[in-house]
Amino acid sequence: MSQEIRQIVRIGDTDLDGFKPVAYALTKIRGIGISTAYAICKYIGVNPTIRLGQLDDETIRKLDWAVRNLYQFAPGWFVNRPKDPESGRNMHLIGADLVLAAKKDVDLMKKLRSWKGIRHNLGLKVRGQRTRTTGRLGLTIGVTKGKTAGGAGGGGSK
Repeated sequence: MSQEIRQIVRIGDTDLDGFKPVAYALTKIRGIGISTAYAICKYIGVNPTIRLGQLDDETIRKLDWAVRNLYQFAPGWFVNRPKDPESGRNMHLIGADLVLAAKKDVDLMKKLRSWKGIRHNLGLKVRGQRTRTTGRLGLTIGVTKGKTAGGAGGGGSK
């Protein structure tokens, strides 16, 4: 194979490294993890271990279509936005669309004044984590030992 390797391949509006294996290169797209990348490779019929830059234009076009339209061939439990609140369809968002949808969901919770929305508004933990010792903002102040008032007994020296 005297075929040249392309350094940068554009799939899903993201520039990907052509020297990485196909499955690992696809994970650089926001919304595509390693399991999703392997599923896409299997559906298209591409070996996930070959370098992305070695693929021909037709295969790259198929990969781009599969990344953008994953919801059409993947089951509903596999996509990252099942039963979208607006459309009611199973969707798989990638890139900027995923970021905007998450921000829109948080803004809706804030507007409805749900418990999670209130926690988001206040900048507190949302998912039931403890807040007594973690998640503190600002200056870190620890417990300091001082002299005890009242004289005898106590070992309260610095």
